[in-house]
Amino acid sequence: MSRLLDVQGVRAGYATVPVLHGIDLHVGDGEAIGLFGPNGHGKTTLLHTISGLLTPTSGTILFDGQDITGAKPSAIVAAGLVQAQQGNTLFGDMGVEETLELAAFSPRARDGWQTRLEEVHSLFPRLAERRRQRAKTLSGGERQMLSIGCSMMCNPRLLILDEPTLGLSPRLKAELRDAISEIARRGVPLIVVEQDVEFLLALAGRLYLVEQGEVASEIDRDNAPDHQEIMDMYFGKQAH
Repeated sequence: MSRLLDVQGVRAGYATVPVLHGIDLHVGDGEAIGLFGPNGHGKTTLLHTISGLLTPTSGTILFDGQDITGAKPSAIVAAGLVQAQQGNTLFGDMGVEETLELAAFSPRARDGWQTRLEEVHSLFPRLAERRRQRAKTLSGGERQMLSIGCSMMCNPRLLILDEPTLGLSPRLKAELRDAISEIARRGVPLIVVEQDVEFLLALAGRLYLVEQGEVASEIDRDNAPDHQEIMDMYFGKQAH
């Protein structure tokens, strides 16, 4: 499988505080991978670095064979590498349909946007029902659906989701996870950060455990350790 994304020896941080310490990972074309690990250990920093929101201090990021290290976020999105933002960052006074249509702003996204809009409605029927509502009137789960829908409107070559179900009710979590699984089935490559390792194992072929700003372990779904072993990796032996 060819590598769509290749992160090589990336180091990054904030001001004088280093967070990432030479991370290596890759995503194959058509592949979904999962990231998990303790909070505050670099997962979001890694995603921001890949997306161009943070410039690495060293290392290389290749996307579809092109070096995007330090590129502007707008150029990275235009190339098809898209990170869904949290739903509370939407423009609250814009309508749901208007927001989705505006998301298809780049030249590569404009072609076929109406078909993608129909696909987003099939993924999230609630958005079709609420197409005339303003974003700020949606529930937290619905705003998260709208955020992922906007990312799909960008026609992503690779979609990044950072804890998309965080803080949602069990019912809305289930709806979003079903939709994310459907996105993967449609062949959109994914990087998903989630704390539910069982969900990640069902979704992704490979998982990376990120700890202390490094990849502590890579797990292949076909040879995955059992649940307790994963908990030991995650929390240490006290998980028993």
